Amino acid sequence: MNVFTEVNQRELEEKVKKMYREVALHPEITYHFEMGRALAENLGYSSGLLNKIPRQSIDSFAGVGYHFDLADLKEGESVIDLGSGSGMDAFFAALQVGDRGEVIGVDMTPEQLAKATTLRDQFNFHQVVFHNSYIESLPVLPKSVDVVISNGVINLSPQKSKVFREAARVLKPGGRLAVSDIVTALKLPGNISCNATLWAACIGGAMQKDDYYSLIKNAGLHVVEDKINPYEFLSKGARGATRDYGIQSISLLAIKER
Repeated sequence: MNVFTEVNQRELEEKVKKMYREVALHPEITYHFEMGRALAENLGYSSGLLNKIPRQSIDSFAGVGYHFDLADLKEGESVIDLGSGSGMDAFFAALQVGDRGEVIGVDMTPEQLAKATTLRDQFNFHQVVFHNSYIESLPVLPKSVDVVISNGVINLSPQKSKVFREAARVLKPGGRLAVSDIVTALKLPGNISCNATLWAACIGGAMQKDDYYSLIKNAGLHVVEDKINPYEFLSKGARGATRDYGIQSISLLAIKER
């Protein structure tokens, strides 16, 4: 689905960059969404592994779910993280794929990338590399990674079908897509879906669940497992939209058809 006609792409990109610039630089501020270690642990992240990850990257964690149980990462695998932010999920993945593995983080916000890269170097996550790029155009070769992960980011894209096609392109045959994201039970009205500020807050860009899954299938990926996450927005307006339109966080695992 291409919704460029519904939301101004340039305005959306600037809103997203502005919000996640603040998330990187000022994680202590209150946003529409939860952040930090308490959120991560509530979603299902292991405290033991979190203890091995830079605290600063956890402070700026703004994910919406937990999908590493579905991803089932193995030592030596290659992983690409779509919308890697300050690096928490990339570092979490690196601990699981080990020294022989590779983790590629992709993000478009310079402040997030700078923070993640600095922390990578300080804490010697040598198997992690970060790229300044867009999730609709990944800087990797076809059939080159074992697993694609993403956490609360695909809903921000106005070209979700392209995101899933890119995921399928870079995955090896039989490769895995494991993501957490925001979806809806009902289609959002125009005053929400056309609002770039609400898109940046992970609300306005949410698709109906069935349509979201159809995009995955059309890209050549087969959803084999999913679950609902214990995730809630903080602001009154976001909570109202959640109630009215059945907004929820899901995690899913899809396999690339051979």
